[in-house]
Amino acid sequence: MCGIIGIVGKQAVTPSIYDALTILQHRGQDAAGIATLDGHKIRLCKGNGLVADVFSHEELVKLKGTVGIGHVRYPTAGSDNLDEAQPFYVNSPYGIVLGHNGNLINATTLKRELFDSDRRHLNTESDSEVLLNVIAHELHRIGPAGMRPKDVFKAVDGVHQRCKGAYSVIAMISGKGVLGFRDPHGIRPAVLGYKDTDKGREYAIASESVALDTLDFTMMRDLEPGESVFITLDGELHSHVSQYAEAASPCIFEYVYFARPDTMLDKISVYKARLRMGQALANRILKEWPDHDIDVVIPIPDTSRTAALPLAYDLNVKYREGFIKNRYIGRTFIMPGQEQRKRSVRQKLNAVSLEFRGKNVLLVDDSIVRGTTSRQIIQMAREAGARKVYFASASPPVRYPNIYGIDMPAPSELIASGRNEKEIEKVLGADRLIYQGLDDLIEACHEGNPHITRFDTSCFSGEYVTGVEDGYLEDLQNRRSDQAKLENSHTARVRVTG
Repeated sequence: MCGIIGIVGKQAVTPSIYDALTILQHRGQDAAGIATLDGHKIRLCKGNGLVADVFSHEELVKLKGTVGIGHVRYPTAGSDNLDEAQPFYVNSPYGIVLGHNGNLINATTLKRELFDSDRRHLNTESDSEVLLNVIAHELHRIGPAGMRPKDVFKAVDGVHQRCKGAYSVIAMISGKGVLGFRDPHGIRPAVLGYKDTDKGREYAIASESVALDTLDFTMMRDLEPGESVFITLDGELHSHVSQYAEAASPCIFEYVYFARPDTMLDKISVYKARLRMGQALANRILKEWPDHDIDVVIPIPDTSRTAALPLAYDLNVKYREGFIKNRYIGRTFIMPGQEQRKRSVRQKLNAVSLEFRGKNVLLVDDSIVRGTTSRQIIQMAREAGARKVYFASASPPVRYPNIYGIDMPAPSELIASGRNEKEIEKVLGADRLIYQGLDDLIEACHEGNPHITRFDTSCFSGEYVTGVEDGYLEDLQNRRSDQAKLENSHTARVRVTG
C-alpha cells in the first residue's frame, strides 16, 4: 500500500505536497519522495524513512515549482531498498516522473515485453517502474506531434490494455502537465479536488480525501474505475473514462484498516463503515452467544476503536481504553520479520492493569493477519490480570494473500490459512474467538454507497476480480515470505536531489 499526491498549483507546491504526505504517512512508512517541475526541469528528492526524516529544510527549498507529485511507500512486490523509493523517473519521452499505489500481477510478462519489444531497460524489481515504462512507451508511440489530452488518454488506454492488477497512478510530464488514472476495476482509490485562489484554480489528486481536506481543497469526486484526468500546466482539467473500464470493485480492506477513518472513499465514509462493522459484530455475538459473560470491551488502538464503541454499546457492556499506545512505532503487520514484529508490539502497547484485573475482557481488533500481534496482546491481557480473554475481529479470517498492493504475507504465514476458527482460537490462546461474517462486512460498506455492488474481498474469499495467472500465487509465496524479504532488504538512507 502506498500514498500518492499530485498538485497543479499557482504557487510553490512543495509545502503542500509535504503536508499531504505527512497526512498519508499511514499508507507507507518505508520511503518517501517529492518531484516538482521547475520550468522544464524536474527536481526530485526521495529516500528511505518517514516523511519528516527524508526531507530536510535545505532539500525542500531546492524543490521549486508550481507543479509537483509526492509518494509514500511500503514495499509489496519489490523490496525495501532505496532504488525502489518513488517517484520513478524516465527521460523519454519529454521526462516523466511517476508514483504508483497498487500492484501489477503480470509484471514479469511486462518486463520481458519491455526489454524484448519496447527496448526499455529496468533498474529495479518494482512493478511501479514497469508501469512507468509502459506509459512512457505508449506516449512515445504517439510521436512528437502528440500530447494533446486525447493523445494522453489514448496512451493510458494502452496501459489498461497491457497492465493487469490494481493501480492508482500520478504522473508528471515535463512541459505538459499532471496525469492521474485509476485501474479499470477501481480497486485502489484516487480522489480529485480543487481550490480557488487569487491567481486561479488549483487541482489536486490524492489517495484519500483527508489529504485534500488538510490542504483546504474541495473534493470534487472519486476517479471512476478506468478514468484518467489530465491537468495541463495552465490549469485546464480534462477527463476520460476508458473503454476498458469495469464495474467498480474497491478494496474492502481500505475500509477495514488502511484508510483513515476521516476519509471518504467512493462516496463511503470510512468512519461510518467501521461503526456499522461494530454493530454487525455485536449482532453476531448476541445471536451466537446470547448468554455471554463479557464485562468490558477494550479496543486494540487505533483502527479498531471506531468498531469497538458501537459493539460495546449494543452489547450493553462497558467500553474502556485498556491499552496505551506508543505513537512512535509503525504499523506492526507490515514490518519485515517476525522478531521485529514481536519486539515492536511490546514497545507499541502497554496495558492499564486496572481495566483488566479480575474481568472477562473482549478485545476488539480490525483484523487478524499473521496472528503474532494478537497472540501477544492476549498474553498481555492475561498478565494484566484478566480472568478470561475473548477476542473479536471486525473482519473475517484473512486466508488468502492480497495481490493488489497490500502486503499480506505468504499464505503459509497467515494464521487463518488452513485452519478453522476453533484452531485459530487455540493458536492465539483466546478463551473465545469471534470473527465478522463476510456478508456483514460487505453490507457495512455497501450501505454507504448502494451503487457499489461489488468489493474486492480477495484476502477473505480468495476471489480475485482480475483473475490470476497459473503459478502467480506460488511465485508470490516465494517473494513475500519473511525470509525472502530479509534476503532482499537494503536499508541505506540516501537522498537524491536533481
